[in-house]
Amino acid sequence: MLKLAKSTYYSHPIKTERSTQKNEADLIDRIGEIICDFPGYGSRRVTKQLRLDGLTINRKKVQRLMRENSLLCQQKKRFIKTTNSNHSFLCYPNLINDLVINKPNQVWVSDITYIRITTGFVFLAVIIDAFSRKVIGYSLSKRIKRNLTISALKMALINRNNLLGCIHHSDQGVQYACNDYTSLLKQYNIQISMSRKGNPYDNAMAESFMKTLKYEEVYLWNYETYEDVKTRIPFFIQEVYNSKRLHSALNYVSPQDFEDNYFNQHPVLNHA
Repeated sequence: MLKLAKSTYYSHPIKTERSTQKNEADLIDRIGEIICDFPGYGSRRVTKQLRLDGLTINRKKVQRLMRENSLLCQQKKRFIKTTNSNHSFLCYPNLINDLVINKPNQVWVSDITYIRITTGFVFLAVIIDAFSRKVIGYSLSKRIKRNLTISALKMALINRNNLLGCIHHSDQGVQYACNDYTSLLKQYNIQISMSRKGNPYDNAMAESFMKTLKYEEVYLWNYETYEDVKTRIPFFIQEVYNSKRLHSALNYVSPQDFEDNYFNQHPVLNHA
């Protein structure tokens, strides 16, 4: 018999167990940090972020830890449509159906949603580059009038150039079909495209962003005033969604990183 102390038989398993517990606790802490930064992240995006951190991790384990530690996001009911297509303005055909989008400023998609505050609603209009999913224009207003969408469009026009062949896609709402809006698009030689009436799937990309905005920002904050909305929404769009949030359709990089990667591979093109 080998003359070994009894403690020899037990020290290694105990140390291993303690090490495992510490590693799991550290992992839960990191998952919590990710959830604090991106409250709407599910287990798939959390797993992707952990892998970007350099960890080799199984999504099932991440999902289990999130479930056991109440870190899974709770989604709320869908938002209400804000489209009024009962008007006399010209409506345009859908130009992006089955279109392959392979570069920035090829297609812009737009939409409007509402955000509830204590005294009523605030309306948000956005314009998104369909290639990178980056929000390139947005506007907030207490009234759902044409100035709301025009302000978002003007921001997009300031932020972007090289618009040859660009298509602007929206629903058939009066805010997009009115002469002031379509005239501004034509002034920049931007083609006009619209969804079929009553068919939200034609503008699914914009709808998807609005869903993300609601689940990952609006439903998590108790907006009381217009000023609350004016502070939080631009921060979410610019600092979170555009710059940091991992997008599944972009192979889990942010819209800004996706555009940067594209322009790094096409240096002769202007970054905007």
